[in-house]
Amino acid sequence: MCSRLGTFENAGRCSIESACEVVGTHGCGVVAATSFEKVRRGGRGSSQNVFLTNVRNKLIQSANGLRRGQLVLGGLRIEVLGSDRDFRELVHNLFGFLALHERLRSGHGKYIGLGGVEYTVLISIGHLARDGDVNVKTVADHLHLSGAFITATTNRLLKRGYIHKTVDTADRRRVTLAVSSKGRAALESLAPVQSRLNDIEFAALSRQEFLMLNDLLRRMIADSNRAVALQDYYLAGGEEA
Repeated sequence: MCSRLGTFENAGRCSIESACEVVGTHGCGVVAATSFEKVRRGGRGSSQNVFLTNVRNKLIQSANGLRRGQLVLGGLRIEVLGSDRDFRELVHNLFGFLALHERLRSGHGKYIGLGGVEYTVLISIGHLARDGDVNVKTVADHLHLSGAFITATTNRLLKRGYIHKTVDTADRRRVTLAVSSKGRAALESLAPVQSRLNDIEFAALSRQEFLMLNDLLRRMIADSNRAVALQDYYLAGGEEA
Protein backbone atom coordinates (compact mmCIF):
# COMPACT_ATOMS: atom_id res chain seq x y z
CA MET A 1 0.00 0.00 0.00
CA CYS A 2 2.98 2.31 0.53
CA SER A 3 5.57 3.51 -1.95
CA ARG A 4 9.28 2.83 -1.57
CA LEU A 5 9.46 5.74 0.88
CA GLY A 6 6.17 5.10 2.63
CA THR A 7 3.30 7.54 2.81
CA PHE A 8 4.12 11.06 3.91
CA GLU A 9 1.35 10.98 6.51
CA ASN A 10 3.16 8.05 8.14
CA ALA A 11 6.59 9.61 7.85
CA GLY A 12 7.04 9.24 11.58
CA ARG A 13 5.26 9.31 14.85
CA CYS A 14 6.60 12.49 16.37
CA SER A 15 6.48 12.76 20.12
CA ILE A 16 6.39 16.35 21.27
CA GLU A 17 8.41 17.30 24.32
CA SER A 18 6.42 18.90 27.08
CA ALA A 19 9.42 20.80 28.37
CA CYS A 20 9.91 24.36 27.15
CA GLU A 21 13.46 25.54 26.53
CA VAL A 22 12.73 29.20 26.06
CA VAL A 23 15.84 30.42 24.27
CA GLY A 24 17.95 28.17 22.08
CA THR A 25 19.67 25.48 24.11
CA HIS A 26 19.26 27.39 27.37
CA GLY A 27 16.46 25.69 29.30
CA CYS A 28 14.01 27.45 31.58
CA GLY A 29 13.30 24.20 33.38
CA VAL A 30 10.43 21.84 32.78
CA VAL A 31 7.67 24.19 31.71
CA ALA A 32 4.81 22.73 29.71
CA ALA A 33 3.13 24.99 27.18
CA THR A 34 0.10 25.17 29.43
CA SER A 35 2.22 26.92 32.03
CA PHE A 36 2.05 30.09 29.98
CA GLU A 37 -1.72 30.02 30.29
CA LYS A 38 -1.39 29.52 34.05
CA VAL A 39 0.88 32.53 34.31
CA ARG A 40 -1.51 34.64 32.27
CA ARG A 41 -4.39 33.78 34.58
CA GLY A 42 -2.28 34.14 37.68
CA GLY A 43 -0.95 31.44 39.96
CA ARG A 44 0.75 30.96 43.28
CA GLY A 45 2.98 33.92 43.86
CA SER A 46 6.35 32.29 44.50
CA SER A 47 6.16 29.77 41.65
CA GLN A 48 4.89 32.40 39.25
CA ASN A 49 7.63 34.87 40.19
CA VAL A 50 10.36 32.25 39.81
CA PHE A 51 9.01 31.27 36.41
CA LEU A 52 8.84 34.86 35.16
CA THR A 53 12.31 35.59 36.50
CA ASN A 54 13.75 32.55 34.71
CA VAL A 55 12.09 33.49 31.45
CA ARG A 56 13.25 37.10 31.71
CA ASN A 57 16.84 36.03 32.49
CA LYS A 58 16.98 33.70 29.50
CA LEU A 59 15.63 36.40 27.21
CA ILE A 60 18.26 38.82 28.52
CA GLN A 61 20.93 36.21 27.76
CA SER A 62 19.57 35.93 24.24
CA ALA A 63 19.59 39.71 23.80
CA ASN A 64 23.17 39.92 25.06
CA GLY A 65 24.16 37.22 22.59
CA LEU A 66 22.52 39.18 19.79
CA ARG A 67 24.49 42.28 20.71
CA ARG A 68 27.69 40.20 20.64
CA GLY A 69 26.82 39.04 17.14
CA GLN A 70 26.33 35.42 18.24
CA LEU A 71 22.65 35.26 17.33
CA VAL A 72 20.66 36.45 14.34
CA LEU A 73 17.03 36.73 13.24
CA GLY A 74 14.78 33.95 14.53
CA GLY A 75 17.23 32.97 17.28
CA LEU A 76 19.37 30.93 14.86
CA ARG A 77 23.13 31.09 15.19
CA ILE A 78 25.08 32.70 12.35
CA GLU A 79 26.93 29.48 11.56
CA VAL A 80 23.56 27.75 11.08
CA LEU A 81 21.62 30.47 9.30
CA GLY A 82 24.29 31.90 7.04
CA SER A 83 22.18 34.92 6.09
CA ASP A 84 18.67 36.26 6.36
CA ARG A 85 18.19 35.48 2.65
CA ASP A 86 19.05 31.81 3.26
CA PHE A 87 16.62 31.68 6.15
CA ARG A 88 13.78 33.26 4.17
CA GLU A 89 14.42 30.95 1.25
CA LEU A 90 14.18 27.95 3.58
CA VAL A 91 10.92 29.15 5.13
CA HIS A 92 9.34 30.02 1.80
CA ASN A 93 10.43 26.70 0.29
CA LEU A 94 8.70 24.98 3.20
CA PHE A 95 5.56 26.98 2.46
CA GLY A 96 5.78 25.99 -1.19
CA PHE A 97 6.26 22.29 -0.49
CA LEU A 98 3.45 22.18 2.08
CA ALA A 99 1.07 23.98 -0.28
CA LEU A 100 1.79 21.44 -3.01
CA HIS A 101 1.51 18.52 -0.61
CA GLU A 102 -1.82 19.86 0.61
CA ARG A 103 -3.05 19.79 -3.00
CA LEU A 104 -1.96 16.17 -3.28
CA ARG A 105 -3.58 15.30 0.05
CA SER A 106 -6.83 16.93 -1.00
CA GLY A 107 -6.66 14.95 -4.23
CA HIS A 108 -6.19 11.70 -2.29
CA GLY A 109 -9.26 12.54 -0.24
CA LYS A 110 -11.30 13.47 -3.29
CA TYR A 111 -10.39 10.17 -4.94
CA ILE A 112 -12.19 8.28 -2.14
CA GLY A 113 -14.91 10.84 -1.50
CA LEU A 114 -13.35 12.58 1.51
CA GLY A 115 -11.78 15.90 2.37
CA GLY A 116 -8.00 16.05 2.74
CA VAL A 117 -8.05 16.13 6.55
CA GLU A 118 -10.58 13.29 6.72
CA TYR A 119 -8.35 11.18 4.48
CA THR A 120 -5.33 11.89 6.68
CA VAL A 121 -7.19 10.94 9.86
CA LEU A 122 -8.54 7.77 8.22
CA ILE A 123 -5.16 6.55 7.00
CA SER A 124 -3.55 7.49 10.31
CA ILE A 125 -6.04 5.34 12.22
CA GLY A 126 -5.14 2.44 9.94
CA HIS A 127 -1.40 2.89 10.41
CA LEU A 128 -1.56 3.47 14.17
CA ALA A 129 -3.72 0.39 14.68
CA ARG A 130 -0.70 -1.74 13.74
CA ASP A 131 0.82 -0.84 17.12
CA GLY A 132 -2.27 -1.30 19.29
CA ASP A 133 -5.57 0.32 20.16
CA VAL A 134 -6.23 3.75 18.68
CA ASN A 135 -8.24 6.53 20.30
CA VAL A 136 -8.75 10.24 19.71
CA LYS A 137 -5.68 11.19 21.75
CA THR A 138 -3.50 8.74 19.82
CA VAL A 139 -4.48 10.33 16.52
CA ALA A 140 -4.28 13.89 17.87
CA ASP A 141 -0.76 13.34 19.19
CA HIS A 142 0.35 11.69 15.95
CA LEU A 143 -0.95 14.52 13.76
CA HIS A 144 -0.18 17.36 16.21
CA LEU A 145 -3.81 18.48 16.23
CA SER A 146 -6.26 19.14 19.04
CA GLY A 147 -8.42 16.41 20.49
CA ALA A 148 -11.54 18.44 19.74
CA PHE A 149 -10.59 18.69 16.07
CA ILE A 150 -9.93 14.95 15.79
CA THR A 151 -13.20 14.19 17.59
CA ALA A 152 -15.15 16.26 15.08
CA THR A 153 -13.35 14.65 12.14
CA THR A 154 -13.80 11.09 13.40
CA ASN A 155 -17.48 11.77 13.99
CA ARG A 156 -17.83 12.66 10.31
CA LEU A 157 -15.95 9.52 9.29
CA LEU A 158 -18.14 7.45 11.62
CA LYS A 159 -21.33 8.94 10.20
CA ARG A 160 -20.23 8.03 6.67
CA GLY A 161 -19.20 4.51 7.66
CA TYR A 162 -15.43 4.80 7.12
CA ILE A 163 -14.57 3.92 10.73
CA HIS A 164 -16.00 2.13 13.76
CA LYS A 165 -16.01 3.32 17.36
CA THR A 166 -16.03 0.77 20.16
CA VAL A 167 -16.86 1.83 23.71
CA ASP A 168 -15.23 -0.11 26.54
CA THR A 169 -18.00 -1.75 28.57
CA ALA A 170 -15.96 -1.44 31.77
CA ASP A 171 -15.04 2.21 31.23
CA ARG A 172 -17.30 4.11 28.84
CA ARG A 173 -14.78 6.94 28.67
CA ARG A 174 -12.48 4.67 26.66
CA VAL A 175 -13.37 4.67 22.97
CA THR A 176 -11.36 2.72 20.40
CA LEU A 177 -11.23 3.76 16.74
CA ALA A 178 -10.84 1.32 13.86
CA VAL A 179 -11.08 1.53 10.07
CA SER A 180 -14.23 -0.18 8.79
CA SER A 181 -14.44 -2.51 5.80
CA LYS A 182 -15.69 0.46 3.76
CA GLY A 183 -12.71 2.52 4.89
CA ARG A 184 -10.24 -0.26 4.07
CA ALA A 185 -11.75 -0.71 0.63
CA ALA A 186 -11.44 3.02 -0.02
CA LEU A 187 -7.78 3.10 1.02
CA GLU A 188 -7.00 -0.01 -1.02
CA SER A 189 -8.55 1.57 -4.11
CA LEU A 190 -6.40 4.66 -3.59
CA ALA A 191 -3.16 2.78 -2.89
CA PRO A 192 -1.83 2.37 -6.47
CA VAL A 193 -2.36 6.05 -7.31
CA GLN A 194 -1.07 7.20 -3.93
CA SER A 195 2.06 5.06 -4.21
CA ARG A 196 2.90 6.44 -7.64
CA LEU A 197 2.38 10.04 -6.55
CA ASN A 198 4.49 9.51 -3.41
CA ASP A 199 7.34 8.16 -5.52
CA ILE A 200 7.19 11.22 -7.77
CA GLU A 201 6.84 13.72 -4.93
CA PHE A 202 9.87 12.35 -3.09
CA ALA A 203 11.90 11.29 -6.13
CA ALA A 204 14.74 13.66 -5.21
CA LEU A 205 15.44 11.82 -1.95
CA SER A 206 17.49 8.70 -1.37
CA ARG A 207 16.40 6.38 1.43
CA GLN A 208 19.11 7.83 3.68
CA GLU A 209 18.03 11.39 2.88
CA PHE A 210 14.42 10.49 3.53
CA LEU A 211 15.26 9.13 6.99
CA MET A 212 17.42 12.18 7.69
CA LEU A 213 14.60 14.52 6.67
CA ASN A 214 12.17 12.66 8.89
CA ASP A 215 14.53 13.00 11.86
CA LEU A 216 14.98 16.72 11.16
CA LEU A 217 11.22 17.22 11.03
CA ARG A 218 10.77 15.52 14.41
CA ARG A 219 13.26 17.91 15.97
CA MET A 220 11.88 20.95 14.14
CA ILE A 221 8.35 20.16 15.36
CA ALA A 222 9.62 19.97 18.94
CA ASP A 223 11.45 23.29 18.54
CA SER A 224 8.39 24.85 16.90
CA ASN A 225 6.25 23.84 19.85
CA ARG A 226 8.67 25.62 22.17
CA ALA A 227 8.55 28.69 19.91
CA VAL A 228 4.74 28.65 19.97
CA ALA A 229 4.77 28.39 23.76
CA LEU A 230 7.06 31.41 24.01
CA GLN A 231 4.92 33.36 21.54
CA ASP A 232 1.83 32.55 23.62
CA TYR A 233 3.66 33.95 26.63
CA TYR A 234 4.37 37.21 24.76
CA LEU A 235 0.80 37.48 23.49
CA ALA A 236 -0.47 36.95 27.03
CA GLY A 237 1.45 40.05 28.11
CA GLY A 238 4.75 38.45 29.02
CA GLU A 239 7.73 40.74 29.46
CA GLU A 240 10.37 40.90 26.71
CA ALA A 241 14.03 41.38 27.49
